[in-house]
Amino acid sequence: MMLIPTHHFRDIERKPEYLQPEKCVPPPYPGPVGTMWFIRDGCGIACAIVTWFLVLYAEFVVLFVMLIPSRDYVYSIINGIVFNLLAFLALASHCRAMLTDPGAVPKGNATKEFIESLQLKPGQVVYKCPKCCSIKPDRAHHCSVCKRCIRKMDHHCPWVNNCVGENNQKYFVLFTMYIALISLHALIMVGFHFLHCFEEDWTTYGLNREEMAEAGISLHEKMQPLNVSSTECSSFSPPTTVILLILLCFEGLLFLIFTSVMFGTQVHSICTDETGIEQLKKEERRWAKKTKWMNMKAVFGHPFSLSWASPFATPDQGKADPYQYVV
Repeated sequence: MMLIPTHHFRDIERKPEYLQPEKCVPPPYPGPVGTMWFIRDGCGIACAIVTWFLVLYAEFVVLFVMLIPSRDYVYSIINGIVFNLLAFLALASHCRAMLTDPGAVPKGNATKEFIESLQLKPGQVVYKCPKCCSIKPDRAHHCSVCKRCIRKMDHHCPWVNNCVGENNQKYFVLFTMYIALISLHALIMVGFHFLHCFEEDWTTYGLNREEMAEAGISLHEKMQPLNVSSTECSSFSPPTTVILLILLCFEGLLFLIFTSVMFGTQVHSICTDETGIEQLKKEERRWAKKTKWMNMKAVFGHPFSLSWASPFATPDQGKADPYQYVV
């Protein structure tokens, strides 16, 4: 367990008896290796379900409203592959961010035996969390939702139903990036679809009797819009198609802005090696300052490769240890 200097202004105690170790229950027997991490929080679970629903809704509209009915097969195939690949990577990143232990400190390890085993020297102190009864390292904060202290905790995100911390920050960054990309891609396709269908197919649907007579279109032909639109614009009627596209446009614009801002703040946090909580509390910097590139490699792994963009690659941080402190 990490030892911290005496000038660290937190609720610290110098001697084991002041930490009240007798009130701490010994930590439970560790579960088997590979045990899945999952937070049983109703709000977080609901937000995670909504996230998946919105991505699947976008998938439905893109495929069945815009791409499959199109006669331009090259356009449909290329955009279908790109959108589905980005959506798959977004959902995979969401699962990894949600089901990965963000860096939880062992719960209930503030026992008398453990404190004595640290063999504290004069001037050395440790910090005990009174909520989860753990001796935790520096830069760890307690999460009231996870009910654990999380190493290098940035924030708790209900959309991934988990804390963003030392072990899963990479997956959260990838999640925000891929969601922003599919939102932008969907907006571009909606724009092209509106322009194409308004100019060619949907103008017929809105003609009055006089305009239909001038255009040589019978009432029977107008009352069967699916015969016109099903081969080019959509297998749905123009009003239904417009509603589906407007909802997708609103969703894409909202999440493009939200995830772009989150992605930017996360990258800035990584480059400055300062978590969101540390910035909010304006905590004094007590850790060694590193270059931006070293901070990026500490999160995404050593060395730089395409695995940085893969949610299936666990970051290999090599010999780097961001929690080594000089006492």
